[in-house]
Amino acid sequence: MSKKNSVLKFGIFSAFLGGAYALTNYIYKLTSVPVQHTDESPDYDKAITAGRMFVRNHKDKQDMYINSIDQLKLHAAYIPASSNSHRYVILVHGIKDNHEYNGIYAQYYLSLDVNCLLPDLRGFGKSEGKYVGYGLDDRLDLMEWIYWIIKRDPEASILLHGMSMGAATVLMTTGEHLPENVKAAISDSAYSNLRKQFAKTYKTMKGSILPASVVVALARFIIYLRSGFDINDVRPIDAVSKSKTPTLFIHGDEDEVIDPQMCSRLYEAAKCDKQYCMILGSGHIHGIVTDPVNYWGKIRSFLSKTDF
Repeated sequence: MSKKNSVLKFGIFSAFLGGAYALTNYIYKLTSVPVQHTDESPDYDKAITAGRMFVRNHKDKQDMYINSIDQLKLHAAYIPASSNSHRYVILVHGIKDNHEYNGIYAQYYLSLDVNCLLPDLRGFGKSEGKYVGYGLDDRLDLMEWIYWIIKRDPEASILLHGMSMGAATVLMTTGEHLPENVKAAISDSAYSNLRKQFAKTYKTMKGSILPASVVVALARFIIYLRSGFDINDVRPIDAVSKSKTPTLFIHGDEDEVIDPQMCSRLYEAAKCDKQYCMILGSGHIHGIVTDPVNYWGKIRSFLSKTDF
């Protein structure tokens, strides 16, 4: 082999490695680096913004901190009910957001005399963390918050209510062995399987030239290498098949982010007491503003049939 050919092949190999490194870095940044919500990031509805301000300025809001099992400092906002209520809801936000998103939900639960705990998932808001957990590590964090409540109030009756990635976190949590204090769960627009969700999201992106299977495989590899978990393990659909927690599955029929059929599959797979609610005309996690009467009516009906 001539020296010229060797140099050419080495150049091609180096370019390939450089391109692969750049691509995996891009995929990791896109999928796994937490993006913080700011006041310059517009909400999809003014009611969501009003909810943020409700939490931010609430006179009784308290900032609470715990440590995760891997020693991250986790934050939550806690707003007590007006009376000595033993009912609590843990409201779990989705990706690219923080606890303030759930202010609109907290307003309603407080009107029902329910104490509200609004955690920042790891990597978001005031919680430490360098990567998006998609519900896998977050389920363990949520369990720590559950025990935080029980330690304060052994008579606590706890509801878990999550949106999008927060809903997946809630479902993953219900697949664990939970204390009897956890009475019910509400999943609003969860994915059933992270690998399939990655593929679906990639196919909707502009410039998606490579086959989805290749990009998802690269994402799986780089996330495992840098974040330490396998996206194939993020399967809320497996968690609900083990759950004993009564669960309400909510989804919008016009959701273009997470396929509404994923909600149907989750519902079918669940072995716990369960109910299903499709919000007509609603996009991704928009049910709360698209049809609040139906949204809260279904939740009240569901909770009336639980021990919460």
